Amino acid sequence: MSETPTSDNTARLDGSEAVNLAAEQSKNTAHRNIPGFGFEDFPLADDTANLRQGPSLHDGLLALLPLVGVWSGRGQANDGGEQYAFGQQLVVSHDGENYLRFESRIWRLTDDGEPQGADQREVGFWRISPSDEMEVTLTNSRGLVEILYGEPLNERAWQVTSASTIVTATGPAKHGPGKRLYGLMPNNNLGWVDERALDGELVPYMSAELTRVAG
Repeated sequence: MSETPTSDNTARLDGSEAVNLAAEQSKNTAHRNIPGFGFEDFPLADDTANLRQGPSLHDGLLALLPLVGVWSGRGQANDGGEQYAFGQQLVVSHDGENYLRFESRIWRLTDDGEPQGADQREVGFWRISPSDEMEVTLTNSRGLVEILYGEPLNERAWQVTSASTIVTATGPAKHGPGKRLYGLMPNNNLGWVDERALDGELVPYMSAELTRVAG
């Protein structure tokens, strides 16, 4: 990615600049959303990744509002010394209740940037308390279940740290606890970085820069 997100570089825009940039970018994304199932007998609202459509965002999620949308881009992984580029689609949606649904799909890229095949998927939920304490639960297709806690660093950046990581019998042999930072960068892209504990120190594991494509 062009720039690793930090709490500093996610806050370089002042409020009016951020609003103006978001309004300009939304011209291409404001009409797009994830499809609903459309089952007539289903009694609950469909998920929406577009704040202009579907149920209203729960008041308790206002501190996480900028995350809602469909994001797509590229990143870099360093998995136990194996380094590779990847593509990612991240869907952050809601159904009007007091949580965000989080779903990531990642695929490997060749040296030329062409899709090479699926890598991993991750699904989970983000919650936040009235005192801005964040709770994140994630399940990964490789055989990982993780609980993370954290807080907003500012109105454009959020950091969570592992509290519990469970690996199944067929999951990765080495996957220590870690820390994730998500933040809107000066260009309003969503950047994120995941660091993992290795020999007692946090080292880069995965990072990416994603562009909003819906919402």
